[in-house]
Amino acid sequence: MKFALVAALMITASLPAYAVAQDLGAPISEDGQVETTATEASQAQAEEGISFTVTDESAWSDIGIAIPAFATDRDRATAANADGTGALGREIARVITANLRNNGLFKPVGPDSLPQPAFPQITAPSFGTWSGRGAEMLVHGYVRARDDGRLVVGCYLYDVALQDELVREGWVVGPADWRRAAHKCSDLIFSRLTGESPFFDSRIAYIAETGPKNARVKRLAIMDSDGANHRFLTLGSATALTPRYSPDYSKILYLSYVDGNPRIYVYDIGTGKQTLVTENRNPTIAPRWSPDGKFILYSMAVAGNTDIYRVPATGGQSVRLTNNPGIDVGGSYSPDGRKIVFESDRSGSQQCYVMDADGTNQKRISFFGGRCATPEWSPRGDQIAFTRIAGDFNIAVMNTGGGNMRVLTRGWQDEAPTWAPNGRIIQFFRTERNTGRSGIWQVDLTGQNERRLPTPVDASDPAWGPIRP
Repeated sequence: MKFALVAALMITASLPAYAVAQDLGAPISEDGQVETTATEASQAQAEEGISFTVTDESAWSDIGIAIPAFATDRDRATAANADGTGALGREIARVITANLRNNGLFKPVGPDSLPQPAFPQITAPSFGTWSGRGAEMLVHGYVRARDDGRLVVGCYLYDVALQDELVREGWVVGPADWRRAAHKCSDLIFSRLTGESPFFDSRIAYIAETGPKNARVKRLAIMDSDGANHRFLTLGSATALTPRYSPDYSKILYLSYVDGNPRIYVYDIGTGKQTLVTENRNPTIAPRWSPDGKFILYSMAVAGNTDIYRVPATGGQSVRLTNNPGIDVGGSYSPDGRKIVFESDRSGSQQCYVMDADGTNQKRISFFGGRCATPEWSPRGDQIAFTRIAGDFNIAVMNTGGGNMRVLTRGWQDEAPTWAPNGRIIQFFRTERNTGRSGIWQVDLTGQNERRLPTPVDASDPAWGPIRP
């Protein structure tokens, strides 16, 4: 049974024709840059703190992190919050609390259950108060409104038992970017306590779906890593499919059916302009970036045979990488760009294969029963996430040779995994058995922490972008 592969090809081949030259909404505003600013402590003091490495995730689940509301030097109304910087400080602490709780490693206590420190206490905490509440770590911060309308947000992490500051950092942001400051503070805490790369200040692209099953409208949309700041990028008059962020975050690659023909576009996030990479009359699916952003992989069906091709990201001549009877689909590069993992039914059922970047040395790696589809290489390079089909569709991971396979989800139809920038969390979309509704979910590598991300409409095919610059 070739359900996932064949269904995808049949859907793209039967999409309606639209006489639309361009199908884009307003560009994303990237004017509000996040500027790092010095806080009162020196960098040398910050480096004297203690760093940790996650080796036993069950032990970290018990760590107590207190995150009271961020203080302010004087309460001033801002464009970010008409109730003032005091209310905004509470909102920032709530976002940080949710970030740390939802990643599955920590058990933070947020501002709604804690006393709010005064502004002078931000750099001189009352450690006795917090140790009495059982806190092991303490997050302090402040929000200050500048005369130019921008905000200064400071973030501090303390070890309560040692009564020691571990790290601090500050940022200057525009009023509309206050959530980015909260995400950057979350990243600072996460990195300091785990020794790992952050991922909160990132965005997710996905396909927003509305309408009846026989006339589905599919639009390109984006949102923050926690589901906030949602935005539709295309209008829906042409079907958008399979988005992917460029390695430098500046662009989004996606497939669109305009005038009945599949076209691969690159959407520039800063300008809102799109560039046509390639178009043809044959069913085309699954465009993917190379790690250096210079090439794009895609799959195309010609005379009943589907193979993987490579084309320059700026357009030009395509190169055929596979040439086997049947269906070769997907293509996800290893982080170093030397290998490509893909799916193929050349053995009689969907399985996962690895080949060199030039198409040579093709080798099957999945031999664990069931079928293997939609493989995606981890940013760390050590694992491959995929859709395992064994009755139900579930998200699983394996090492790059196909060993140590672990199933992470137990839904009815979970598919299309995409990795967080640090390779710790996997996002996917889940279709409900009874309703057919679909939504974006994520799960950590333990398989124990699942959560659904809020979207205003049904959602499919998520793509987690890199950390924002």
